[in-house]
Parts: sequence; structure tokens; C-alpha cells
Amino acid sequence: MIEVELRTFLTNKQYHDLTSFFIGLDYDIKETRQITYYFKGEKDFRLMITTDYLMLWVKTGHIHDEARNEMIVKIDPKYKDDLIKMLHFLGYEEEIKWYRIRRELSYNEISVTIDYTYGYGYIMEAEVLVKKEVEVKEAKQKLENLFKELNIEISPKEIFKNKYEDYKVNWQVLTKDVDESNFLTEKTEDLVTV
Repeated sequence: MIEVELRTFLTNKQYHDLTSFFIGLDYDIKETRQITYYFKGEKDFRLMITTDYLMLWVKTGHIHDEARNEMIVKIDPKYKDDLIKMLHFLGYEEEIKWYRIRRELSYNEISVTIDYTYGYGYIMEAEVLVKKEVEVKEAKQKLENLFKELNIEISPKEIFKNKYEDYKVNWQVLTKDVDESNFLTEKTEDLVTV
């Protein structure tokens, strides 16, 4: 599948306004806490850990491209420790870890996520999966229309690139207060003060 995705940084107010907007429309919003490992190497290879599943995935192209092929394998969380040991044994090293609270919903056949990532910020992503390259342009237009409807500007790729490069260097300092052993099971507080 080809993932067509547009994203933007949000202010704290936009984050809360968007969440309230979708709650007001009575949308089913699923909230998950995620720890994601980005592994060093030429390929975009990741491991996501949640309480419900582990997910290994590889994405082609560059990290902030608008359309990328992705391959995903979901795994029962009971294999977490062995999977991490196996990846380390095979030589995979974490380059970055993300600690994210994700709120996700489906809106007009678009997958929408409203995230808070510790040390990185508030982000909205909108995504459509397509099967063929010829469908990418139409999917991108659909996503652009959603951002216009919500009156939210899309952040330029350069902003994401710069923020990502800064996070890559400083993520350990930026997330030093995160208690990884309890992160996935902590109760989500109101993120106004985060």
C-alpha cells in the first residue's frame, strides 16, 4: 500500500480545539500511548510498542515525503522482550525513541491522528492509503481539502526536517522526565500543561 500523508505542527490551543471539535461531533476517538524506536540505518525501520500490540514497519522514500510505500507486521505484545533482544542481536540500534500520546479517528474516509509527542510537540496527521501510484494525486487533494475545512495550515516540510534533526540529536535530554517503565499504562492527563 502507498501511504499518502500530510501533517502539521499544532499549537496547544489547536490541539485542544481539534480534539473538542471531533468529540463534539460524537466521533469515536481511540487513544493510545506509544513508544516507537527508529533504528539506525539506510532504511526507515521502526518498532512501535503499545499495550495492545507491537508493530514492526518499514517505509520507503524519505521520512517526510507525502507518499511512501509501507510494510507492516503486527505482533502480540507478549513477545516484546524477545523481539527487542532479537533486533539488538541482529545489530539494530535505536537512533531515536518517541513517546507519543495518539488520538485517532476516521473522518470522511481519512485517518486522522492528533498527537502529543514528548519533547517534539503537537501534530495532526491526515492519511489515506491507496493501491496505485496514479491515485496519489487525488488522495493528496482530499487531504489538502480536509486541512482547509478545518482551517489549519500545513507546516512546510523544512520545518519538520529541522525539528526532526534537532530531536534526533537531543531526544534523550528532551525526554529525560519520561518514565518509560510506566509510560504505556499511565493515565493521560489534560495535556494543557505538558
